Amino acid sequence: MISHRYGGFWRRGWALLIDKFILNIIYLILIILELRIFSSSSYARHPDLPAGIWSGMGSRFLLGHCLISLIMSMAYFTYFHGATGQTPGKILLKLRVVVTTGKKLTYGIAFLRWIGCIISSLPLFLGFLWVAFDGRKQGWHDKIAGTVVELVNDEDPPTKNTLTSRGIFYR
Repeated sequence: MISHRYGGFWRRGWALLIDKFILNIIYLILIILELRIFSSSSYARHPDLPAGIWSGMGSRFLLGHCLISLIMSMAYFTYFHGATGQTPGKILLKLRVVVTTGKKLTYGIAFLRWIGCIISSLPLFLGFLWVAFDGRKQGWHDKIAGTVVELVNDEDPPTKNTLTSRGIFYR
């Protein structure tokens, strides 16, 4: 019997950084496309709007993009965690999210975990820092969703949940 190894704070942090980099590249492409469309439209060249897109639209532009960023983050993390328990960052760093009860990780649980990430970030990211001190390396978002992040062996299939009903991991 080999005990399970949880994904630690730094490895999880690097995986999140990779995922955020991917999301920011996609988001930057969307902003560039939008600015090109608006700058070529007649609205942007209207004589009563000397600053073009930014005149009178700055707050709506910013609010809209914050909302788009939030929706993209929700879709990205919910989809990847719900499908295989791994985002591209977690795949690169050999991590996987699994449910502590041994059930299959669903899109609903993945969405709940994403909501938990928002809660974890509100008090100065304390919910994420919790991973460094918790015995099972769970952040508040993991505790809310009932998940843990495990290290993946190369021979493990991507969707295999190795957690037993007693909470002990076997290989």
